[in-house]
Amino acid sequence: MGYRTVDRMDKQPPTYLREFDWMKHVGALTAKCLDELARIVVPEITTLKIDKFVRDFADDHGLRCAPEGYRGFPAACCTSVNHVICHGIPSEKILHEGDIVKIDVTFINKEGWHGDSCRTYPVGEKINPKIKQLIDVTRNAMYEGIKVAVPGNVIGDIGKHIQHYVEGEKFSVVRDFVGHGIGQDFHCPPAIPHYNAHEIPDIHRLIMPGQMFTIEPMVNIGRPDYKTLSDGWAVVTKDKSWSAQFEVTLGITETGNIIFTPMG
Repeated sequence: MGYRTVDRMDKQPPTYLREFDWMKHVGALTAKCLDELARIVVPEITTLKIDKFVRDFADDHGLRCAPEGYRGFPAACCTSVNHVICHGIPSEKILHEGDIVKIDVTFINKEGWHGDSCRTYPVGEKINPKIKQLIDVTRNAMYEGIKVAVPGNVIGDIGKHIQHYVEGEKFSVVRDFVGHGIGQDFHCPPAIPHYNAHEIPDIHRLIMPGQMFTIEPMVNIGRPDYKTLSDGWAVVTKDKSWSAQFEVTLGITETGNIIFTPMG
């Protein structure tokens, strides 16, 4: 499925504030689902059961799961375990004590607006300290990006700050998977790289009120290199090192930003 370019920079505040109200609605429900997932992510659950929980949540709240059928994706959400960076397909795979799973949920409300968010969940209580550090650094990296996603900065400032923080903590940032514009489109410009990119034209674009996009860094313990598995979806680290991800959907205001998919 393709996507169209949406440029909201010339809209007047009343227009984008109405859009923001819809984004707050679907974003709050997306965050609620992710909050509730924390209680079911326990040892011996399968990622297929996680997928069913997300689908049932959508049905109960009058939502649709955006990933399902998107470019042929076969599930309601993405469940990426341990060294799977992103786009893991739910299956009968059992989660074990000490694993981590990235659950990426995107809902569409009846008005057609998207809420997109991802969190990394530890499975059980016995998490390796290095893995816990990975989770903490990735979450903090997302907030480093959010801090500079304000009017007057440029898109490139987001990735620059994320990369500086992550590499200072001795981890690496995945390069080729980026944040994106969002709204009534699942994916649209601008692209939001999570490193100090030079080859992406959008990095020079001003951050301005009315824009809506995701910030979703993927951080590896080892090198940033990856490969895609034979299913055509799951992306894994080449060196088998573990990876974490956090993602929020936000909107730019006159004075800063609003997180539509807040994390508790």
